[in-house]
Amino acid sequence: MEIVSVNVGLPQSIVYQGKELVTGIYKTPVSSSLFVSKEQLEGDGQADLEVHGGPDKALCVYPVEHYAFWEQVLGQKLEAGTFGENLTVRGLVETEVCIGDTYAIGEVIVQITQPRQPCFKLAKRLDLGNAALQMQETGYTGYYFRVLQEGSLSKDSKLKLIAKDEAGITVAYANQVKYHDKTNAEAILRIAQTQALSASWKKSFLKRLVELQA
Repeated sequence: MEIVSVNVGLPQSIVYQGKELVTGIYKTPVSSSLFVSKEQLEGDGQADLEVHGGPDKALCVYPVEHYAFWEQVLGQKLEAGTFGENLTVRGLVETEVCIGDTYAIGEVIVQITQPRQPCFKLAKRLDLGNAALQMQETGYTGYYFRVLQEGSLSKDSKLKLIAKDEAGITVAYANQVKYHDKTNAEAILRIAQTQALSASWKKSFLKRLVELQA
């Protein structure tokens, strides 16, 4: 397990489908040490605070293992941070990490809260109209960390597992139920009951459970 790159970027205005759009998806790798608060990484920012950032989504994480797939799709080499992630990591793919898993990154302690939910801004960033759908179909979504202990980190910070979550809900499994196995009430309830799950995903799964029982 290791940090490949630390990436930050402030919201900027772009034109998408003829309309002005403000987005924080454009991130650039940095080599300096940055402070991580319970809300976000120093020097970083999000445009739509309704769906990005905040305590449950303080850090966006993306596995470098998926870059080869996207480079083949797009026919070009991609720089770390292309997917709007704060941390590009190695050895922490969605099929192996669980919601609630806790890690130390140097002096910072973080915990996985939910898969990353791709939006249309990714399509603009990659110049790929179905990028969000492809991310859902492949399961190459990445995920979010909440910050349990604030501190500073850099790309040279050591990354180590502190504790695996007992529920054993992998990010890949949560994605599978969210996007594909949508009527599996038992699975939905199991995920919703995961203590470390973000508030927004918990609310979404509980709402779906009520609809299935109606």
